[in-house]
Amino acid sequence: MPGATVAAVGSDGDDEVVHDFSPLLLVHKSGRLERPLSSCRSYVPPGLDAATGVQSKDVPLSSSSSFVRLYLPPAATESGGDVKKNNAANLPVVVYFHGGGFVMGSAASCVYHRFLNDLAAAIPVVAVSVDYRLAPEHALPAAYEDSLAALKWVLSAAADPWLDAHGDPARVFLAGDSAGGNICHHLAMHPEIRAAGGVKGAVLIHPWFWGKEPIGGEKEHRRRGRGPTKRKHLWEFVCPGAADGVDDPRMNPMVPGAPGLEGLACEKVMVCVAEGDHLRWRGEAYAEAVARASKEKCGDDDDDEQPAAVEVEVFESEGVGHVFYLLDPEMGEAKRLLGRIAAFVSAK
Repeated sequence: MPGATVAAVGSDGDDEVVHDFSPLLLVHKSGRLERPLSSCRSYVPPGLDAATGVQSKDVPLSSSSSFVRLYLPPAATESGGDVKKNNAANLPVVVYFHGGGFVMGSAASCVYHRFLNDLAAAIPVVAVSVDYRLAPEHALPAAYEDSLAALKWVLSAAADPWLDAHGDPARVFLAGDSAGGNICHHLAMHPEIRAAGGVKGAVLIHPWFWGKEPIGGEKEHRRRGRGPTKRKHLWEFVCPGAADGVDDPRMNPMVPGAPGLEGLACEKVMVCVAEGDHLRWRGEAYAEAVARASKEKCGDDDDDEQPAAVEVEVFESEGVGHVFYLLDPEMGEAKRLLGRIAAFVSAK
């Protein structure tokens, strides 16, 4: 299954670890790759989910070896079955990008399959979970390219019958966690998506942004961590073409010289952060920067011809860490997060 690849041991049998990105990835001198979390993240097939009544199926994408898993909630077929309804009655579409540092994870992972079933039923929406090629077998921009191809497929007129019959093309949302949140930003800034008219909104859950200079509480976090080191950052490993390291605009969208955030091709943005997550300060700073850039672009006057500013919402989960909701979907904070995402997507 995707995300569980392990390279063969080299002929010299050398098993020394040369890059330690625990718990996501270990790279051995022999060329062997270990993904420790993959062994405890089983993969599940699509089908009918008994708990939510959501149906799912996999659709291969011809552009690469990637695929998407589509989710259809009971609300889609309660009236009209597979008969095309008018767009006003159709459901929003959420295109979801999984996390995993660009080196692990899959749309077929049990944790993401569970979350997408819950998400599709709670809002309700037609959900599209994107599987993309992973590094280091496929270095960036492979994941970005696969994600762009998947989004263009969703926005196309020749997409899947489920989308055509039940999805509202005027209400397409991007959503993703960690590296998937990073992908959401990349796609919302992409010229092809802007040229296509953009999307309705984006939900960035604990997005993976970073930078050379610490902000907020990062300084103390870095001091408590591994300390000063010359070891390669995971971003530099998955994106070897990043000349500025973690200050590459794709990893640090707020670095001087990065494309202006006023170029986001969406009407509203929700950034979800967690109190115990070391990425929280970047997420908060990103939300503030988007709101500031949008207001500067639109101006403060009441000119009706001016474009409306992007609506920005920040939601913090208390007492929990990075992507906690995937690990314990039954906990109160996980249900609160799901409820706020549902409200954000459902709001007119």
